Amino acid sequence: MSNPIYLDYNATTPIDPSVRDAMLPYLGERFGNASSGYIYGQQAKEAVEKARAQVAALIGAAPEEIVFTSGGSESNNQSIIGTALANSERGRHIITSRVEHPAVLNPCRYLEQRLGFTVTYLPVDVYGLVNHDDVRRSITGDTVLITVMHANNEVGTVEPIEEIGRIARERGVLFHTDAAQSCGKILVNVDSLHVDLLTIAGHKLYAPKGIGALYIRKGSKIDSFLHGAGQESGRRAGTENVPYIAGLGAACEIARNSLPGYQKDIKLLRDRLHSLIESGLGKNNVRLNGHPERRLPNTLNISVRGVVGEELLRLIPEIAASTGAACHAGSTEPSGVLLEMGLGREWALGALRLTLGRWSTAEDINTAGKLIVERASNFAVKTG
Repeated sequence: MSNPIYLDYNATTPIDPSVRDAMLPYLGERFGNASSGYIYGQQAKEAVEKARAQVAALIGAAPEEIVFTSGGSESNNQSIIGTALANSERGRHIITSRVEHPAVLNPCRYLEQRLGFTVTYLPVDVYGLVNHDDVRRSITGDTVLITVMHANNEVGTVEPIEEIGRIARERGVLFHTDAAQSCGKILVNVDSLHVDLLTIAGHKLYAPKGIGALYIRKGSKIDSFLHGAGQESGRRAGTENVPYIAGLGAACEIARNSLPGYQKDIKLLRDRLHSLIESGLGKNNVRLNGHPERRLPNTLNISVRGVVGEELLRLIPEIAASTGAACHAGSTEPSGVLLEMGLGREWALGALRLTLGRWSTAEDINTAGKLIVERASNFAVKTG
């Protein structure tokens, strides 16, 4: 049996062959420690600094503002907890949204429960959008950080980060955005977005799992998260993971160079998949979740009337995709993000998250659309 059609690129991406090629020398003959002064160390150091420049170029930052981390979760924890601790004398209030990734929500809850911080969790509208005026109204003299994701990992909605960033800048509040899902899919520029901290996750843009980066705007006050030797300008201790850092740098350069064509091509395929499912099942039986326009070009989150998404996907082994649901103790619970957007339980349970990527083809999309329509129709008949 051939491999299933992969439609879960928001969960993780395959490593690009060019990324793998960039990593290989540092898994072999160029094995040095980047802190060593001789040739092996110099080779490793050069690779790290080249990658730092490549990552910075993707988001319009200066290389010295990039810190390498183990991934998106660490970058988010560093941003939130590190900023809170470093600025606690100024205040102990944080603003976020109710639809953030757990790597944002749980650090916020940790600060609440263990360190006495106060967190405001803002609602979203039916498209998953945060209202920037809600952010403005929530800021107090005690607010030290605002953290709102750039693009939602489930429905793809792109948040009003520029507007929130301007408000944060006006009020003198540090602003972090989790850009794990947006980097490599849409244009990300730290100055245009007015952010002070920004999270990148390597395995969301065709680099390996276990590597990420954190942008820290020069002058931002943030505690070190790992203490030890002086790596990463004293901001993140630990011997550098040179092969993975080189891979992240290569991935960022590929993404920057291919972005315009990628956005156009992937959106056409995504919309083709949506059209196939909608025409096959009927418009009244398919609901789009997320903003119809202000959305990642690769992301299609739909709910199908009369099905349970988790159960439907088990009937389509030819497709590797996910839902907005998580299974707990044998029962399927609807996505918290979809419920926060106001979906009823039945629609939320019927969600499918279909996310495309660099190796999605028209043939894959046509086959996937046909399979989803066929199996969803059978599911509805059998359970109706």
